[in-house]
Amino acid sequence: MILILFILAIILIIVVKSISLFDHIYLYFFKKPIYIHFYFRLKKLSIADQQFIRERLPFYNRLNLKQKKFFQHRVILFMNDKSFEGRYGFIITEEVKLYISATAVMLTFGMREFMLPALQKVLIYPDIYHSKINNAYHKGEFNPRMKALVFSWKHFLEGFASDRDNLNLGIHEFIHVIQINCRKQHDISAIIFTDTSKDIIRLLRNDAIRQRLIDTKYFRDYAYTNQYEFLAVLVEYFIESPIEFKQTFPEFYKKIKEMLNYNFSGY
Repeated sequence: MILILFILAIILIIVVKSISLFDHIYLYFFKKPIYIHFYFRLKKLSIADQQFIRERLPFYNRLNLKQKKFFQHRVILFMNDKSFEGRYGFIITEEVKLYISATAVMLTFGMREFMLPALQKVLIYPDIYHSKINNAYHKGEFNPRMKALVFSWKHFLEGFASDRDNLNLGIHEFIHVIQINCRKQHDISAIIFTDTSKDIIRLLRNDAIRQRLIDTKYFRDYAYTNQYEFLAVLVEYFIESPIEFKQTFPEFYKKIKEMLNYNFSGY
């Protein structure tokens, strides 16, 4: 019996190593994971929760039926994995958890690993709050040391009130979570995200692209705070205005699409 278990363990190790090898070979040639979704049993949101997401997340409505089932499954797993805490009297409801979790799943839907272990809890204030990190008032931030993502709920909702102004607090802050998470992880999706992020920053060295950035003033000024903010702002534009973004800066658009592995309708 022990010998059989030992042989099975060896076979399992060989299979896992083989999959990893094929993953890296496929990545080298195609710049994307060999597969994204693999689940034994899918969890399903209630009809009311499905309706909630349909009414608030345009991305979800672009998915086909099979993708929507995967999306729901991921939302449930993510929502159950994180803790949500209200501050200054803010009440955490199922809708609050659902909205935040769906935002995270939207951004990681092209990735195999989506649970973001760099994040453990989400803190929500009713409005702008005072942060002890830099003694300033914030709408949102991610604290990697505490593994905590913080939102002003008022401004989180404002980010989704218009899907054409390229200002979305939820998208912006979750990209910061993904940035940190991918630096700490070594799965295929993390490798793609990190390597492509570097490619995007290298594009800034191109004189012609830099001049177009200056001439068009397409991205808001905050994008130029540092390379991390630049990437977060680019994703806001990518999600909310993909057609205009692609026409204005096709080089950045292509890299963001590759970075997120976004092969979905509308992108």
